[in-house]
Amino acid sequence: MRFSQQLYGEMVEHARAEAPNECCGMVASRDGVAAAVHRATNAAASPLRYEIDGAEQYRIQMEIDEADLDLGAIYHSHTRSAPYPSQTDINLAFYPDAVYVIVGLADGDADVRAFRIRDGEVAEAELVVE
Repeated sequence: MRFSQQLYGEMVEHARAEAPNECCGMVASRDGVAAAVHRATNAAASPLRYEIDGAEQYRIQMEIDEADLDLGAIYHSHTRSAPYPSQTDINLAFYPDAVYVIVGLADGDADVRAFRIRDGEVAEAELVVE
């Protein structure tokens, strides 16, 4: 997935603003290029997991659909661990066509990685910032 510096920065800033809790959100895209970052509220309000409220998720998905875009990515942060999907992340990866972006903040600097998660299998995905 391709991100502009601005949209990439929006995800990182969201992660920093919510720390020590995990942040979460969704990325609208067209043809694998990020078009908009939609911040969501972490209903779990936890440093260990994230949960997007169902009504908020529905609202964001409708905004993405109405803009004639695709759900390109779901993002969240790891504030205490490496940016790699946890078993909980894998278990809750219900969108096999979406990229899962994790903003790692454990060492203070943002370490951002992307993954495809399908049928419990994790594969690193391309993340390009232009």
